[in-house]
Amino acid sequence: MAHPKHKISKQRRDKRRTHYKAEAPTLATCSNCNAVVLYHRVCPECGYYRGRLIVEQAV
Repeated sequence: MAHPKHKISKQRRDKRRTHYKAEAPTLATCSNCNAVVLYHRVCPECGYYRGRLIVEQAV
């Protein structure tokens, strides 16, 4: 197994890790009830996805 010949400095290590960050999820509004929904997901409020009823909501 390979071993490093030299110590990697903290600055060089941290420069490599600058792109490892959390992103905020992309949100959309439901076309049926205007609730905030994650993209490509069924609306948890009304059960609609792209204008069609997918999940019946229990009353």
